[in-house]
Amino acid sequence: MKKASPTIRDVAAAAGVSVATVSKFINGAQRFSAPVEAKLRAAIDSLGYRSNPLARSMITGRTRTIGLAILDISNPHFTNVVKGANRIALRHDYTLLLVDTEENQARERTLIEALAQRVDGLIVSSRMPEESSQWMTELRKPVVLMRRADSLGLPSLGIDNHLTTYMLARHLLNQGHRRFAYLGFGQARLNEERIEGARQCLAEAGLTLDVHDAHAPTAEAGERSCSAVMLGPNQPDAVICYNDLIALGFMKEATSLGFKLPRDVSVTGIDNVPYGEYASPALTTVDIQSEKMGETAMLRLIDALAGKRDAVGHVTFEPRLIVRDSTMHRG
Repeated sequence: MKKASPTIRDVAAAAGVSVATVSKFINGAQRFSAPVEAKLRAAIDSLGYRSNPLARSMITGRTRTIGLAILDISNPHFTNVVKGANRIALRHDYTLLLVDTEENQARERTLIEALAQRVDGLIVSSRMPEESSQWMTELRKPVVLMRRADSLGLPSLGIDNHLTTYMLARHLLNQGHRRFAYLGFGQARLNEERIEGARQCLAEAGLTLDVHDAHAPTAEAGERSCSAVMLGPNQPDAVICYNDLIALGFMKEATSLGFKLPRDVSVTGIDNVPYGEYASPALTTVDIQSEKMGETAMLRLIDALAGKRDAVGHVTFEPRLIVRDSTMHRG
């Protein structure tokens, strides 16, 4: 005879708690102390209990699914954000539903609105201007933004972009560099903050910043932009790139053009993507804690779903300078 599937009552008996406590835990209606939640998880695992997701969603109105909208899954920064968010989602019995907007602002709203209909809440990375993003507050679902947008009143998080490039410029100044270029991505809202961070640092030393635009946040764009930067009238001895992908493409093309790195030009990126360490030369960068961002965004969304008031406001991540071989001291 087939063994009966374990019930919620079996879980309650095994954990030594009430049926109501098990129900609230399974449905995400209430958080409990760490010891109680540990007992509940142990009982569920040992019994092999599985709730019926469809029945549960009909009763609670919850899908136990979180939507995550990112700009480009091929960018390792966003891959790491997904890893961090998914780790926390699984820990709290949520499933992640992913949408890649492919760096296409025209598609963002349509894709995110469609995603909102299928999930309990959303984590959104977007390049839409703040003044064009008010519709996100009308989705009737909790939303956590992967950027600062104070006027929207949504919980948000991000890196201190001004400090990020200030740190890179200061590092390069300390190494004796005096001719600086910035290779950015003008469509990104945070690009201007990064320009201003480097400009402020250089202005304190009486120097200026030559600004260029790669037109895309990709290695291919960095490769295409290299000749304009390196063969123009203001040839730099140090280049700060908007991200690691642009920097890696730039370094590849600079080598093809006959420049020796970092002897002729030091190059830096931002994001600390995994394979920057294995480039030749290894890329000096800034770690923006991409996985930690994903984890924190998911935790904030889970708190928002639970109605916690402290789930609002902005969380700022401090950048961490990672010095490698793509920069060198100029004697």
